[in-house]
Amino acid sequence: MIDRLGRNITYLRISVTDKCNLRCRYCMPEGGVCKKEHTEMMTEDEIITAVEAAASLGITKIRITGGEPLVKKNIVSICRRVAAVAGIKEVCLTTNGILLPELARPLKEAGVKRLNVSLDTLDADKYAYITRIGKLEHFLAGLDAAFEAGFEKIKINAVLIGGFNDNEIRQLADLTKQYPVDMRFIEMMPMYDSGDFDAQAFIPYTKVLDYLPEAVSAERDGGVAKLYRLPGAKGNIGLISPVSAHFCGECNRIRLTADGKIKPCLHSSDEYSLKGLDFDGMKQVLKEAIWNKPAWHGDLDAVHRSQAGRNMNQIGG
Repeated sequence: MIDRLGRNITYLRISVTDKCNLRCRYCMPEGGVCKKEHTEMMTEDEIITAVEAAASLGITKIRITGGEPLVKKNIVSICRRVAAVAGIKEVCLTTNGILLPELARPLKEAGVKRLNVSLDTLDADKYAYITRIGKLEHFLAGLDAAFEAGFEKIKINAVLIGGFNDNEIRQLADLTKQYPVDMRFIEMMPMYDSGDFDAQAFIPYTKVLDYLPEAVSAERDGGVAKLYRLPGAKGNIGLISPVSAHFCGECNRIRLTADGKIKPCLHSSDEYSLKGLDFDGMKQVLKEAIWNKPAWHGDLDAVHRSQAGRNMNQIGG
């Protein structure tokens, strides 16, 4: 479906839970989420109906997110049913990787085509700090499991944080020489509750290129990342710049939260409820949300916070 600004909206990101087995400092509060009643959250059947309604409007790509989607007990069933919806060409999933040793193969068999995994540092102590409770060894075991399950084109996402991991840019980028992965650096966004970080933490994507002078431009893959490649690398370096150089004019996505709200823009407070609606009702609400997708998300920096009104785990990374 085409929105009022002429953008073709083909991509739906679905958060299946706001819960997570980590507590990353830029994503969610230390104490975890404020638990909602089960009846407030989208059921599996409602998620599938939403995907069917979205597909009828031209959505072809689905990304399953959280929180951490793999803590959802019925995640494999959800993925299998989403992949079977007519019109859906690609089902992807974003995860912190911790539970992939048990779930990588079932997810692949269920129809998940690609994985994005989150890794902000290769230092075990820093990993424990940024995730509050995580262990780097568990991530690495998950990455190995993903390769063993046959996943290709795995993307590793690192949130770029000044004073924390900017001194690891070279080390993280070199993962593209060691593994057939894309290493993506994402500018940290000033979300609703990211009080652990001051202005120095919000550094631009160009900082990555300062550390990688030998990187050369690579052909875009249809996504929002600016792509580069190191000599001899097996994968690309991706730079995603929602803060310093927004890409709102080419944004083709909408988001569905775990409690059933369509967010046409990550950083807008606008939400449209799908919870409790049937196919026709969801389709009508989706039409309205897509048509009214904002032109851009407004200024984002240490002073201008996101207007999303939720933490990242409550929207879907």
